[in-house]
Amino acid sequence: MHWIQILINARLEDAEALEDALLNLGSVAVTLQDAADQPLYEPPLGTTPLWYKTRVIGLFEAEANMDLVYAALHNQFSQLTKNDYRVEIVEDQAWERVWMDSFKPICCGKRLWICPSWCDIPDASAVNLMLDPGLAFGTGTHPTTHLCLSWLDNIDTKNKTLIDYGCGSGILAIAGLLLGAVHATAIDNDPQALIATRDNAARNNINAKNLSIIYPREISDNLKTDIVVANILAQPLIDLSENICGLLKSGGEVALSGILEDQTEEVMNAYAKWIDWQAPTIKEGWSRLNGVKK
Repeated sequence: MHWIQILINARLEDAEALEDALLNLGSVAVTLQDAADQPLYEPPLGTTPLWYKTRVIGLFEAEANMDLVYAALHNQFSQLTKNDYRVEIVEDQAWERVWMDSFKPICCGKRLWICPSWCDIPDASAVNLMLDPGLAFGTGTHPTTHLCLSWLDNIDTKNKTLIDYGCGSGILAIAGLLLGAVHATAIDNDPQALIATRDNAARNNINAKNLSIIYPREISDNLKTDIVVANILAQPLIDLSENICGLLKSGGEVALSGILEDQTEEVMNAYAKWIDWQAPTIKEGWSRLNGVKK
């Protein structure tokens, strides 16, 4: 069995209308993709931004008459030309299996492995964090997450307390606990992130008394910690500089990521009066900053 898909290079203002039109014309699924290598980083809560050049992909059953589909689209979107779209055959596959096969165990440092639940554990003697891809950001595959995990693996976390600010999937808080921290606080303003963190903690047999999962508004005035790790984005990190440093004990360690390489100096400067920085660590155009509170 096979499928037919139409791929349309659309303007931003037409993308959602094209999605609706394809569904009305019988498409069984519609996907929107970046058509111009324009990164969309973490958007404000409740928003769904699109790329200024968006590829709209409609999947149809093999029997669909694509000439009629194109004629209907052209009638509604007269600006479309044959150069704006192409039609291709897609062979049927076990799509869930293809998706699962794209995620493999990842080694982060010397001791820590991030393992999807459907994979065999590569090293039973290692620190193995079981985590499946989900809606919340953070699986270990992105350079910024990998940079933070490798840092946690390399420092002394034993009997320390840790804050994961902007926790996403909770991967950094959970990793810190598995690596020896006595307590972690996972903070995020996205309800889905807090749900994901709670689920992932249970999957890794984290004792609930060792992990607090809270919104930023629930941060206690007297909360102080040995370690802060924040994998967010440069501007939120700058905006939160005083808050994050206020959570860190004197002599405590901090790691920040989600920072593009050319944003490194700006973020370092925002924290300079509180933090003594080490040299940045760069991976695939992303930067991790780590240092000690003065």
